[in-house]
Amino acid sequence: MTYILNIETATKNCSVAISKDGKTILCKEMAEEGYSHAEKLHVFINEILSEIEISCKDLSAVAVSQGPGSYTGLRIGVSAAKGLCFALDIPLIAIDTLEVLASQIKVTNGIIIPMIDARRMEVYSAIFDSKLNKIREVRAEIIEEDSFSTFDLPIYFVGDCASKCKTVLTKENFIFLEDKIYPSAKEMCALSYEKFRNNDTVDVAYFEPYYLKDFVGTFSKK
Repeated sequence: MTYILNIETATKNCSVAISKDGKTILCKEMAEEGYSHAEKLHVFINEILSEIEISCKDLSAVAVSQGPGSYTGLRIGVSAAKGLCFALDIPLIAIDTLEVLASQIKVTNGIIIPMIDARRMEVYSAIFDSKLNKIREVRAEIIEEDSFSTFDLPIYFVGDCASKCKTVLTKENFIFLEDKIYPSAKEMCALSYEKFRNNDTVDVAYFEPYYLKDFVGTFSKK
């Protein structure tokens, strides 16, 4: 019996799920403009463990969304995951955030392009086939009229970029699934269990989120 705690904080969605042998048992999540991850993450973890009546000691591993995404959100999620793994002496599993987002939809043909907003017309994106095999690596890219124009297959876009991208990406084979906005820990459960079975884990001490771009802070003028 394998219980894995799955943590997804790469976007505005603060999401936590517990899986048993790869199946989602319970998920708690909240997406807010103000990024409530610091306040909600540990509350969700404690509530889930309590509701399914297990303790941290019953966990076989912790999985965390590795990015790309919000610098602050990723730091909060990874710090929590690493702290639990260190204290419990259990493995840490890192899951590609864009793969988590792409996993929300099931299609029989075409390709899936998950996108996470990176401000202005820039997005973090990757390309998957209908079987969720990654056919193009993660990139930070500026969306332009000819972006993805080399594909003639149906292209399904998921993520929080629909409103800014659909006015630019207007080809007939471009399909925006606007109800699939944020990655969720629910979709991490099968992915993390597969990695656990294959002993595909990361070093708790040295693992860092995949930011893709350097963090640029802002400072108030005095």
